[in-house]
Amino acid sequence: MNQNMTPIDWAKRPIAEKYADFTGRAPRAEYWWYALALMIVTILLMVVESILGIKGMVLHAYGPLTALLVLATIVPGLAVGARRLHDTNRSAWWLLLMAPYLISAALAMRSISAGSMVGLGVAGLVGILGFIGCIAFLVLMVLPGTPGDNRYGPNPYGEGAAGAIAAE
Repeated sequence: MNQNMTPIDWAKRPIAEKYADFTGRAPRAEYWWYALALMIVTILLMVVESILGIKGMVLHAYGPLTALLVLATIVPGLAVGARRLHDTNRSAWWLLLMAPYLISAALAMRSISAGSMVGLGVAGLVGILGFIGCIAFLVLMVLPGTPGDNRYGPNPYGEGAAGAIAAE
């Protein structure tokens, strides 16, 4: 069934079909094609915002179009990440590996606006933990899914998944 999907189909699936679906499994193809498409759209929006002179209007980091994209894709991004972890037979709680990175970014932005060097130091230390968490998360996203069914559902490629390895 899923073996005949194109990269564009895989990229659209987390938004069009499984927007807030945190159950089941997502193969590597679904996760990585979605991530690539999101990165391309983000870069294009940032270029457009730069041309229009509206970059950095939101939190001194994002333009309004990029901020809307980020807000619109938080839920499907978390959902496809959770399903990808399920494919490797891991709980979605592993998504919390990204928490120190987000906390570090928030601390850094607050420290910069307050002019606090101590706050920047704390943000840097938390950022190191976040970097380690991001590397661990990347490794989990690259791992192949468990063959056959697991506790989160059936194989996303179906029963005859022997030929699906190349599509993953």
